[in-house]
Amino acid sequence: MLFEKTMKIPIDRVGVLIGKSGKTKQHIEKRCCVEIQINSDTGEISIKSSSLNSNVDTFRSIEMIIAIGRGFSPSNAMDLLDEKKSLQVINLKNFAGKSISKIFRIKSRIIGENGKAKRNIERLSNTKISIYGKTVSVIGHYKNVKLAIDTIISLSNGSMHNTVYKKLEFAKKYEKLDKLKLWEDNYVI
Repeated sequence: MLFEKTMKIPIDRVGVLIGKSGKTKQHIEKRCCVEIQINSDTGEISIKSSSLNSNVDTFRSIEMIIAIGRGFSPSNAMDLLDEKKSLQVINLKNFAGKSISKIFRIKSRIIGENGKAKRNIERLSNTKISIYGKTVSVIGHYKNVKLAIDTIISLSNGSMHNTVYKKLEFAKKYEKLDKLKLWEDNYVI
């Protein structure tokens, strides 16, 4: 074996990782040239790679498994096959300590009424967000993930929703202007 890693995911996410008739597990194995062994009773996952193909694909398989374990659907986790995308996981204990009520309050602020805040953050940062257990996870392009994480941290620290939305909208406008400027600079007559 060139590479072997053992990790755990929540037991209630094991079925999602396996997928209907084992299709999700098989897709990750085939796409990333890895062998995945799953203990359904403990949630323990063993990932092995004997391929000289690409260590990057092996590490992408780990990220995808973590993403599924953190509540993302398999199709959203597969976005991590794009080398420009990344996964970030925030442990809410960093903001709330061990207080279950504080963690619940922070999760509620991030989700918002009927999921409105989460949808707004996803839309304005062009990312996908999963809130599961005591974590918040984000998938997207590196710059967008940083933007979403900064927003989540601001909300966790008590910032008002309108304030963080305005920051996101400003960042989105600035990115568009930056792209336009780049396009204009490359325009040659």
